[in-house]
Amino acid sequence: MSRHDAAEVETVPAPSERTEVRRLPERGVYDRDEITAIVDEALICHVGIVHEGHPVVIPTNHGRVGDALYLHGSPASRLLRAMKRGEEVCVTMTIVDGLVVAKSAFHNSMNYRSVVVFGEPRVVDDPVEKERALAAITDHVLPGRWDESRPMTDAEARATLVVAVALDEASAKVRTGPPEDDEADRELGIWAGVVPLALVAAAPVPAPDLVAGAELPSSVIGYGRR
Repeated sequence: MSRHDAAEVETVPAPSERTEVRRLPERGVYDRDEITAIVDEALICHVGIVHEGHPVVIPTNHGRVGDALYLHGSPASRLLRAMKRGEEVCVTMTIVDGLVVAKSAFHNSMNYRSVVVFGEPRVVDDPVEKERALAAITDHVLPGRWDESRPMTDAEARATLVVAVALDEASAKVRTGPPEDDEADRELGIWAGVVPLALVAAAPVPAPDLVAGAELPSSVIGYGRR
């Protein structure tokens, strides 16, 4: 059964006024499990704020624990300063799965999965939650790396600000499948189809000052986003 079947749509929370997908609404996804799957696979996110009356969008990495999206950075950064004041943010992330090549340039597209989150950031002051959040951010990039690394020092913890944004107001938009050419173009002898894309890791390059005997860690071996 498709997620768009009526019986299944009834179990999915209704979108908010801001998260409802209006352009091509059939691509809108509001199921929390599908949204968090995209959040967990996307390597980076983009955080939008209004800073001194001007829009600013900053790329960064993130982590998730349950319904909390965690972001971190220097307390001196303008992004984190704005978030510390509780100003609303918009967080987006996109995974491109393929180039959709149509017989007309008008119908060229991409297969993608994207998420948009709106919310008021909350500064994480509790040391237990803060460590859990930083572990989630670290392991989001390299699963298992937090436990492989030396423990964070108190000075490093003080120099790092962590904020949480609830995933309560979020939606996804997804495109899959072949090009959607006009009926009149389908008999044209022009190639059309999909060029699949994926983020692929190359062979690890050791640091120049790596000590002898340091083995390749499990977080790096066979690394992949999925």
